[in-house]
Amino acid sequence: MPVHPQFQAMLDQMAAAGGPAMSELPVADARALYRVMQPPAPQIAVGSVVDRRIPGPGGELPVRIYTPEGKGPFPVCVHFHGGGWVIGDLDTHDAQCRDLCNLAGCIVVAVDYRLAPEHRFPAAAEDCYAATTWVAANAAAIGGRPDRIAVAGDSAGGNLAAVVSQMARDRKGPKLALQVLVYPVTDTAFDTPSYRENAEGYLLTRASMEWFWDHYCPPAERKNPYAAPARAKDLAGLPPALVLTAEFDPLRDEGERYAERLRAAGVSVECIRYDGLLHGFFSTSHLLDAGRPGMEKAAAALKHAFGR
Repeated sequence: MPVHPQFQAMLDQMAAAGGPAMSELPVADARALYRVMQPPAPQIAVGSVVDRRIPGPGGELPVRIYTPEGKGPFPVCVHFHGGGWVIGDLDTHDAQCRDLCNLAGCIVVAVDYRLAPEHRFPAAAEDCYAATTWVAANAAAIGGRPDRIAVAGDSAGGNLAAVVSQMARDRKGPKLALQVLVYPVTDTAFDTPSYRENAEGYLLTRASMEWFWDHYCPPAERKNPYAAPARAKDLAGLPPALVLTAEFDPLRDEGERYAERLRAAGVSVECIRYDGLLHGFFSTSHLLDAGRPGMEKAAAALKHAFGR
């Protein structure tokens, strides 16, 4: 089907504005542009929002804790933002976290992991795993339930949610109720049909993904499953997964193939492709109606996994 009219209008507006592609910008400028594109959304009210720092492998690790209205203890979703491991922060994904907090009725702990190229692989993955283990050990202190913990993320954040799930299995870490993988980066090959069909013109481009990978991970490390989770030989024993993909997204096929491999390994998986949508629809769900079903699906899956 064609691109949804709401997203086509966004593409037309961006084309009319002109300017260099994000992959052509210095990293600092790309980060600043992304913050303009995805500002915080304090208008989405939640019970409370608290910024704090927790111990991390590279020093203090900033997190933002969103708590819903009502009486706890609440289940907890540890959230990893997208942005190719290079851009993005707590503010760019504020709306996403507020929506998940309200719709799923859970605490959301957003992790401000270290970014590349200043901190290359495996810094982001180790930060996210450290935050997840901290949540499991300190859930009660933040009003959460240590027996009801999930991980979630979009794009590079989806990559990190998949990687943390593997780390938790391999390292006998926290038992996770669900991994929510929204158009996740799962592999390092750029040869899928969706990469060929959607290489440019649909917001996320092949050139941008190459730029992100070049900043994040040296070629010699790209077969490491903690960089590319699809490279893991064994996916058995991982937590249940919800995988959301978009029709007009270079990452569509690798996300869906990862879901197929999880299912083949005996993992409970639900994989949904949103036709007509682009990479990034999840972050616009508070602004564009077309992106809303994906957010609502993620929240419903979290509620089901938490037994709520």
